Amino acid sequence: MGLRTPEQYKDALRDGREVYYRGELVPDVTAHPVIGKAVNHACIDYQLAEDPRYRELAVVSDPELGDYSRYYHIPRNTEDLLQRSRLIAASTREGATLVVLIKEIGTDALFALHVVAEEMAKRGKPEYKERVRKYYELCRDRDYGVAVAQSDVKGDRGLGPQGQAHDDYYLRVVEERADGIVVRGAKTHTSVLTNTDEVIVLPTRAMKPDDGAYSVAFALPAATKGLKLLASSYGGIPKDPFEFPISASHKMMETLTVFDEVLVPWERVFLNGETEAAGFLALTFVKFHRFTAVSYKLPLLELLAGAAQAIAEYNGIERAGHIREKLTKLATYHATVQGLIFAAAHNHEVVAPGIAVPNTLLTNVAKYQFASNYHTAVQMVQDVSGGLLVTGPAAEDWRSEATGPYLEKYYGGKKGTSAEERVRLLNLISDLTAGDYGGYQEVLAVHAEGSLEAEKLQTYREYDFATAADYARELAGIKK
Repeated sequence: MGLRTPEQYKDALRDGREVYYRGELVPDVTAHPVIGKAVNHACIDYQLAEDPRYRELAVVSDPELGDYSRYYHIPRNTEDLLQRSRLIAASTREGATLVVLIKEIGTDALFALHVVAEEMAKRGKPEYKERVRKYYELCRDRDYGVAVAQSDVKGDRGLGPQGQAHDDYYLRVVEERADGIVVRGAKTHTSVLTNTDEVIVLPTRAMKPDDGAYSVAFALPAATKGLKLLASSYGGIPKDPFEFPISASHKMMETLTVFDEVLVPWERVFLNGETEAAGFLALTFVKFHRFTAVSYKLPLLELLAGAAQAIAEYNGIERAGHIREKLTKLATYHATVQGLIFAAAHNHEVVAPGIAVPNTLLTNVAKYQFASNYHTAVQMVQDVSGGLLVTGPAAEDWRSEATGPYLEKYYGGKKGTSAEERVRLLNLISDLTAGDYGGYQEVLAVHAEGSLEAEKLQTYREYDFATAADYARELAGIKK
């Protein structure tokens, strides 16, 4: 098939998957008042392939394979990585700063599986390489949306899989059969699985020699028997688009993904008991996924800077020194992350089987720069905007003949700016920084795609301290 239409994508989600929202079974995710918004949001990745403005970016035309989604194009060089980053940013921009993720995260995992399977083949396990290849081709050729379940619920964070209050705080293999493995446990923070075709399951950490049952990776259709999706999202209460221009119509779903004695056929098993490979797979996935993460943050950072500039103009304070300082810092923040993405692509490493991996050091520095500065950036935008972010009128006040004229008279800004224009912009900023969507973004900044400490640890590991220290000793006249 190669490429699907948005309607074909939506039709495929009516497959009897077991999804619960606020304790109730959802018979059709496409028709649900909350999850249905996430489905419509996810259609962006399919719409871009049909849009003349994005067609060349979103679609790869191959003389042998035909047309297929660029997300499934295995990166081989700098340009492949940059085109992938541009597509991720474009889809997020079309999604009003909310990332789509139904192909982005899944292909991050597929690229990592290719790398690890190649290494496993060298260690006498060639079957994984063939399974990964076939599964990748299945997803590419059917234009699937693919989620990734990686984060185990963990229980006591001071322990690994062993010694927990029960054995299922980490997903594990409980039985091997002639037709596959049976797994039990749960993964948390699983983005978009309510509205993807498939899910790839990865280890969350390095494993010890006796953690073989927990060293497992595989893929399943979302409608697999025994796979239960306990869905949640920020907000969920109906909103007026005037007051909430982003979050009224855009939604991202997360799930506690429960594996209740689930059978995984052998052809879909990519790791089973190889403890030495579990950490390698987890880290390889992160190398790709943090590059995806910083790529989809760019429209958000652009919006923070642009909204601050626009509201400063509407408020008539754009020439004030302290305002210009804040605007400059917001611009620097955006440009720094953007530049680090560019550098990470240019300084990539090519690993077997010929896959370009974004520079790990620069990717983690980019992610850390984003995450550690986000709350300060939000504070600056709020400072420029003023208190109407949280004390402004409701949509009904504007529509009322009794109150609307007063709002139009008293909430105007700089000459030439109507009150409605000013309040619309303030509502956008409020939705972005002060409501449940704003809180959602602030938590994501700290925890999504790895914590601040994880990014610092990877930066420490990747930086060449030995060469830097030798340089210092050389200038000090110290011989090795």
